[in-house]
Amino acid sequence: MAAQKWSFKITPLRIILMLLAALAAVIAVYRLATGLSTVSNLNDNWPWGLWIGLDVLTGVALAGGGYSASLIIHILHVEKFKPLSRSAALTSLIGYLLVVAALFLEIGRWYNFWVPFVSWGYHSTLFEVFMCISLYTLVQIMEFSEILTERVLTFLHKPIVKIMPVLLILGTLLPFGHQASLGGLYLLQVGRLHPLWWTPLLPWLFLMSSFFVGPAMITIESSLSGRAFNHHIDKQILRSFIRISGYVMIAYLAIKIIDLIRLGVFGYIFEGSLESNMFLLEMIIGVIIPIIICFSPLSATKKGLITFGVFTTAGVVLNRMNVVFTGMYKALGSGYFPAWTEWAVSAGLIAGGILLYLFIVENFNILEYDKKYQTA
Repeated sequence: MAAQKWSFKITPLRIILMLLAALAAVIAVYRLATGLSTVSNLNDNWPWGLWIGLDVLTGVALAGGGYSASLIIHILHVEKFKPLSRSAALTSLIGYLLVVAALFLEIGRWYNFWVPFVSWGYHSTLFEVFMCISLYTLVQIMEFSEILTERVLTFLHKPIVKIMPVLLILGTLLPFGHQASLGGLYLLQVGRLHPLWWTPLLPWLFLMSSFFVGPAMITIESSLSGRAFNHHIDKQILRSFIRISGYVMIAYLAIKIIDLIRLGVFGYIFEGSLESNMFLLEMIIGVIIPIIICFSPLSATKKGLITFGVFTTAGVVLNRMNVVFTGMYKALGSGYFPAWTEWAVSAGLIAGGILLYLFIVENFNILEYDKKYQTA
């Protein structure tokens, strides 16, 4: 049997990404050896900072393209979106691997990471988040083995294909638990989290936003892969896909407005404070403008699709960071700003994820699989 040939192009941009990933790895090792305080500005008032806000809460939401695509394509059997399935699954898997890495670094006593597996905190929302993310990441790795065994360990391919329906069902159901529960963690912050974000419906709003950002992330990924690998998804497929996001966003916006009125805090939107301005920015950039693009002729153009993806993604990032920082700073004080090492680790994790994506796309059947369905 001929030896497997692997390829990975070396370009100036990839060298920069490698350097960022290497710097993050060095800082991560130093953090594990010396503790959180040596590489972060976290303290007793601010135990959750950049790594939780950006790498975990935001990262889990942005990786939602995997379960939203799986629900639409494999559970509801909307076959026209089949060209998006493998790239969506790959992006989601890499996203969750980065989330797990960030969680491991953020744990104070990282050497006790195994304890929740054997000491179950049944009544803890954080335990549910931990278990769901762990199980979902494992399921995604098993799903990816279908692609992996097309090239290596090929004798395992047929058995894996046979269990794929079960994996796809699990991979669709598990995220509903932790996507919502991440919002549930902040239900405990009643009186601390600003009223523009605190609501009993916060878990549902987290879940809805993680769902509608999925097609947005897939649109961005399709655009970037198109430039890098001369691979293009039919604009009509993407337009139909983001329409699903658009309908969910309309429901999200309506629920949010009705909930603010119901709780008697609607007036906070226009008080001119930092919180109100950031809330308006989040809603305008991340919800209202994308809805307009989605249901207008702009969505039929490449620029319109990319703008929808970027704005929707930016809105979800703003939402998560507003919950973690903007909505909490008055209650917790202004004694935290991420250290440069925290930023470096986050940037390095993202760089590592991009490099992993490039390697897999260059060596496995991700985009060619898409082309098969586009020409079928």
